[in-house]
Amino acid sequence: MKTLLPKDALSALTLARLRALNAVMETGSFSAAGRRMAVSQATISQQLRDLERALKTSLFKRVANDMVPTALCQDIYKTSREIEDAGLRIAKILSQHSILEQGELRVGLGNPLPGMALVGAFQEYFPNVNVKIEMGSWGKIFQAVTEGRVDVAVLPEVPDAPRFKRRKIQSQSVVAIVHPTHPLAGREEVSCLDLLSERLIFRTAGSSTQRVVDEAFRHAALSPRASIVLDTRDGVLDAVVHKLGVGFMWSKGASRVDGFVQIPCREMRKERADYVFSLSSTEGTLPEVFFAFDAQKF
Repeated sequence: MKTLLPKDALSALTLARLRALNAVMETGSFSAAGRRMAVSQATISQQLRDLERALKTSLFKRVANDMVPTALCQDIYKTSREIEDAGLRIAKILSQHSILEQGELRVGLGNPLPGMALVGAFQEYFPNVNVKIEMGSWGKIFQAVTEGRVDVAVLPEVPDAPRFKRRKIQSQSVVAIVHPTHPLAGREEVSCLDLLSERLIFRTAGSSTQRVVDEAFRHAALSPRASIVLDTRDGVLDAVVHKLGVGFMWSKGASRVDGFVQIPCREMRKERADYVFSLSSTEGTLPEVFFAFDAQKF
């Protein structure tokens, strides 16, 4: 065999030829290699003939129905596999860059905070990503995750189950909220018994806030009656601002601070964690980046 100069060998070792060599090495035949690479058997054969011609050597010998690699081919394969893997890594980097430049991310939020703050920090760092936000009750957003309508969500009290992956981002508790002129506004703390005689503003079923409120009254062996039932947090805030009664909200659940006063409730003081979470099966660069995104580090 005539020895090739290094520059001649490099010009012969195109990525297409090396990929064909790898495919035949790993599948054992031209036809199987063609199926793996979604090309014809003739294309694989041509790539290897061109490589053998350029290298001035044989790489495979046919034995019965199998293609048996020569010792030289086996040595080349060790490095050609690394070259193809490196090419795949480069392609992934380019794909990720493209996605982070012009991709779309679907986010579900149960409360404006902390979700909106996280989305805002994320978009500041990745300004070209199109973020679509779905907001609603805990039940609605949880269902949106399980049905795949959103890629990732921010909610309190996400189940610790294998089907989900979750990351804690903060803790908060449910508090009572009243108008600043309400008799309870100056209290440092109230109890469920204190609230029983008030006009109470509840959330609809499926709300994480309402689940905590219901649990607190049950624990106190009390049966409250709602004066108003609303399906949104903003509706509860507006009702309190208009002096329609005592509402409830997560203590860090809104950026709005005017028109109402937060009062800790003794039976609701336990803090619950907020999580960014998705289905364990969710794949894709943007959901993975958002899931791991820590606004404090950027």
